[in-house]
Amino acid sequence: MIIRSVAVLGAGTMGAQIAAHFANAGVPALLLDLTAEVAIQGLDRARQLRPDPFFTPDTGKLITTGSFDADLARIRESDWIIEAIVERLDIKRGLLEKVDAARRAGAIVSSNTSGIPIAALAEGRSDDFRQHWLGTHFFNPPRYLHLLEVIPTPETKQDVVDTVGHFADHRLGKGVVIAKDSPAFIGNHIGLYGMMRILTKVAGGDYTIDEVDAVTGPPLGRPKSATFRTLDLAGLDILGHVANNLRERLGSASGAGVWTLPPFFVRMLERGLTGEKAGQGFYKRVKQPDGESQILTLDPATLEYRAKQPARIGSLDATASMPDARERVRTLFHAPDKAGRLLRETLAPTLVYTAGVTPAIANSPDDVDRVMRWGFGWELGPFELIDAIGVQQVVDAARETSPELLEGGIPPLLEEALRDGRNAVRGGDVPPAAPDLQILRTARERAAVAKKNAGASLVDLGDGVLCVEFHSKMNIVGVDTIQMLQTGVREASRSFAALVVGNDAPNFSAGANLMLVLLEAREENWEEIDLMIRAFQQTTMALRYADAPVVVAPAGLTLGGGCEIALHGDRVQAAADTFMGLVEVGVGLIPAAGGTKEMVARAAEGMPPGTSDYLPPIQRAFETVAFAKVSSSAPDAQRLGYLRPVDAFTMNRERLLADAKARALQRVSEGYHPPPARTAIPVGGDAVLAPLKLGIHLAWRAGRISDYDALVGRKLATVMAGGALPHPTTVTEQELLDLEREAFLSLVGERKTLERIQHTLKTGKPLRN
Repeated sequence: MIIRSVAVLGAGTMGAQIAAHFANAGVPALLLDLTAEVAIQGLDRARQLRPDPFFTPDTGKLITTGSFDADLARIRESDWIIEAIVERLDIKRGLLEKVDAARRAGAIVSSNTSGIPIAALAEGRSDDFRQHWLGTHFFNPPRYLHLLEVIPTPETKQDVVDTVGHFADHRLGKGVVIAKDSPAFIGNHIGLYGMMRILTKVAGGDYTIDEVDAVTGPPLGRPKSATFRTLDLAGLDILGHVANNLRERLGSASGAGVWTLPPFFVRMLERGLTGEKAGQGFYKRVKQPDGESQILTLDPATLEYRAKQPARIGSLDATASMPDARERVRTLFHAPDKAGRLLRETLAPTLVYTAGVTPAIANSPDDVDRVMRWGFGWELGPFELIDAIGVQQVVDAARETSPELLEGGIPPLLEEALRDGRNAVRGGDVPPAAPDLQILRTARERAAVAKKNAGASLVDLGDGVLCVEFHSKMNIVGVDTIQMLQTGVREASRSFAALVVGNDAPNFSAGANLMLVLLEAREENWEEIDLMIRAFQQTTMALRYADAPVVVAPAGLTLGGGCEIALHGDRVQAAADTFMGLVEVGVGLIPAAGGTKEMVARAAEGMPPGTSDYLPPIQRAFETVAFAKVSSSAPDAQRLGYLRPVDAFTMNRERLLADAKARALQRVSEGYHPPPARTAIPVGGDAVLAPLKLGIHLAWRAGRISDYDALVGRKLATVMAGGALPHPTTVTEQELLDLEREAFLSLVGERKTLERIQHTLKTGKPLRN
């Protein structure tokens, strides 16, 4: 059973984005709705969404549109048909009846419903339909949220489940969890229960919206959107629908009162305060007279908006510097202030409830933790939270704040742990979902760390492959990182077959250590800065010319120095969601660890044979660097020239290191040899420099760039032209490295560059001065 094409029925918010993500995976998608015009409009809306559901602007070309009436017969060509229309059982059944008649035998059919019983949707359908039918619940936005809940029925063939799971994992990059056909499945059931507990406390006036979001976001290891911003993004009407559905389906057996929406929430729905799509929900953004935006917070008692009120809770300040989420959560849970009370009154009952319902909704506690990690962005799943706090402590808090939960006794999963003398259910992180996932973590756990310093480690991945793993804050590249990269190249050349540079963190590297540069520049330690740049250049060149193949595996932010490291690998195996860019001009510098050199060399290598016009390829590379362009994906990084045609990408982030390792071993089997030194890189000299400087001048005259932007641009242009040369010629790599280092050193001494660096370090944003 092979999936080569897909049909998505319904071009709403989810349907259009699901089609987009199949297109990202290179799978042609047919997107149908009531009319062809509605389908086109849905696809157009998807193109306007941010973050972008498409890898590149051209990805959408793999999607064709049509209508149910005129084009439903075309689904006969599709290997997988996904229903994603309005959440109404009768309407879905009506469409699925037509699908049953139009599909070919053996085609997979699934529903993206967030809670309607999967078996009920297929009632009355043919035997072949029911055998190839299942639920596939994507989370919004489908490109960025890792989770896919797969819900088979008793009649679903196992090979259908296996095919969908394998395809979703390898081609769509999903973390697949097999869920039981229970109300709201796993994620929405648990997530909504926790939210309902919080809504009850807010309705009673115990906590403000600002206080709840201050506690239930990053301090708890959860996204910045916390509780109420998340609800605004999801849509309050959606939450209301799911809560009502759960109340009807679960009834008194699970305490129907928990699923009853508080009166203030009902009034919000009546007034149309449904969140982001309505422009107002729990939060509202308003324009100030000076043009700046201000975010207001809802007062649940009056449904009026007021200025945000920072939460003044001592334990939040006390735990802010704790890097370990478990320690932070445990400390907050026991705090005597509002944060502790909120967690004991809402988190404790949610964890006990989760332990109680897990056997009915999931196949294991591990799957529950994966769902909440992958679908809701939790750093710790429910059972990891129980273990962090302690089983007994969670049970005691729930007994005090929500005694009704324990009227039938302690949930068996918790009771068994206590009976065995354990204060934890699992006693560690949720394990990888498969042996070939998270291989770096597995290697660390088997004590395969060969060397380690504060910035990076050498880890033996097995089969003769060594890995350099970064682990500084945001994986900033500093002296420790550079030393470990150099050590990794030496060790790999001496004792291993290949080297991989990668890590399991959300971001490969946010760049070089700007704080160190700023401090040295303030002290006017120019020789020290020169040595730092030379060491970084020597390191990237060592990666390029290593005796063993080097495969760099970037993911997430891969900026500045992190991008330069990736540019010098023999091959790059990038995560699909890699946001790569040479962004140094934003702080008044230019790439000087080989990044500018590499973009010049690649531009020259990409010139058509026999051409003497150096300008077009160099101008493209210049604009990429001068405008600090950052890729929106790995395919987009190829478009920008940061990745080459020989580089590849991995859809599933948890498979990235395994794919990089396999790519490294492939290079070994191909008989890898270091590339020859570049001793004659064509450069344009003044034939390139003059038009680049003219473009900079015109941009300055038009007011698009500042005086200082123009200065930085001229420095960059000089390097990319190969220097101030009277005519086209050739230069060596070392000559380009010297040029970029000299330009860097001249800029780092400028007051405006130091102002830019300081501003960026303080605010995370560039300064135009």
